[in-house]
Amino acid sequence: MKGRGRKEQSRWRARTKRDLVIEVWESLDCESVGAKELEAIAAEVKAEFGAGAVESPAAMARILAEEGAELRHAEVLELDARWRAHDPYAPLFRNILRFGSFKQAAASIRQLENLRRQFQRTGDREGLRRLREIGLKGKRRAAMIARNPKVKSQKREEKAEIAQWFTVWLRTPELFDQWLELRLSSEEFRERFGRMDDAEQSL
Repeated sequence: MKGRGRKEQSRWRARTKRDLVIEVWESLDCESVGAKELEAIAAEVKAEFGAGAVESPAAMARILAEEGAELRHAEVLELDARWRAHDPYAPLFRNILRFGSFKQAAASIRQLENLRRQFQRTGDREGLRRLREIGLKGKRRAAMIARNPKVKSQKREEKAEIAQWFTVWLRTPELFDQWLELRLSSEEFRERFGRMDDAEQSL
């Protein structure tokens, strides 16, 4: 892979980031994966899809481990720590997804919306992209709990409701506050969950 130029990128068959990570790893023909290999893979992902598409070293290592790669774990952890230390978005998104209760979910989505408005004002497309990914992650996690038969039925209903909140925010973020206020005061919501004064106060 030495001296790979811009014109040679079309040699990659992959059409997704995940597939490219695997394809580059296979082309390296290495016995194990550590910092050097992950940096080489990241460079190809950046060249092919742009800087915003580069996953964390730990995320790329997980993909490769699923494909049977042997990891040099100490190197992976050290590289991942360095990567996160230089990621300007990491502090903004740390622990932002919390939905153990309606109150926490409302507060989390409010934080997401505040960041969305900030990124929109500054024209930060990468920030908006990452923010949407986090919103989708919140929706998927809540929906996953809602489908888990091992979770109590009341808790599953609450998580299904919270998944709906994330869906509404992802579709119409500007209207979410007004929608949630109406939702919390609706007869259907109160019959299912009671009055949610705490959630209302978190808006």
